[in-house]
Amino acid sequence: MDLFSIGEMVIDFIPGSEQGSYIRNAGGAPANVAIAVARNGLEAGMCCSVGEDDFGRFLMKTLQDCGVRALHPQLCSSAITTMAFVTLAPDGDRSFTFARKPGADMFLSEEDVKEEDIADAAIIHAGSCSLSASPVAEATVRALRLGREKNKLVSFDVNYRNLMWNDDQDACTAKVLEILPYVDLLKISEEEVEMMGGEKNLPALMERYGLTLVVETLGGDGARCFFKGKVLEIPGRKAVCVDATGAGDAFWGGFLSSLRIQGVERASQITEEILRRAMEYGNVAGWICVQSKGAIPSLPTRQQIEQYLS
Repeated sequence: MDLFSIGEMVIDFIPGSEQGSYIRNAGGAPANVAIAVARNGLEAGMCCSVGEDDFGRFLMKTLQDCGVRALHPQLCSSAITTMAFVTLAPDGDRSFTFARKPGADMFLSEEDVKEEDIADAAIIHAGSCSLSASPVAEATVRALRLGREKNKLVSFDVNYRNLMWNDDQDACTAKVLEILPYVDLLKISEEEVEMMGGEKNLPALMERYGLTLVVETLGGDGARCFFKGKVLEIPGRKAVCVDATGAGDAFWGGFLSSLRIQGVERASQITEEILRRAMEYGNVAGWICVQSKGAIPSLPTRQQIEQYLS
């Protein structure tokens, strides 16, 4: 398979057609990235456990309908979701409120991360939300470590949310720094760049932890990348709104897919030309997602992306 993705799940409420109505969609960065990769025509594997409730079943069906192979689809005794409430302002901008659901930690253990699954994958992907609680954090760290040991392409999405860490930014940063020695590709937002000490700190951070590249996404509106002492920037396209649920995940799903389409199997094979193509591919994927107001149904396919690139 192309992708082994691990992390907590999010329920995404988006505005419905009537005022005050919301539509519930499966979400969460690892799920969205896995689905984006599947929609880009690559085989994706999704490592997850879900709650034994209506939403848990809905989530599994959504993943499977999008071509995502569930490696661990066992149902747990309670839901393991994080809540995300999304509102749409009259000017088209989106605002977000995240809240942990009590007792909602994923019931994923180190035993669920099987060495043969890691060996079968080309890319190992995780997000920082999956580091926020044990035993999920232990399973995540093990997956990343095994990926590095097996010379896989290891991707990590820094997804900082105050509520996930009880407003303890230092604890979040420390946990992220703990796993960086196992990471090749780091995805980060403007806000999270500041959390990591600002752009001036990135070159030293990359050298210290052996990061191949750091990609800073700009809410579906362009991106910049730090790679071999250079800053590569992809300008944004005119967007309907400044951000959209899943835009960053659509970017990263497209970005990782482009690397695979170009034949990249390990970080050492990435060149500036390959990277620029992957950034443009991801940028178009994020832009399409923004145009469609976000959420899983709007994650673009490979055909849609290539249509805009042609």
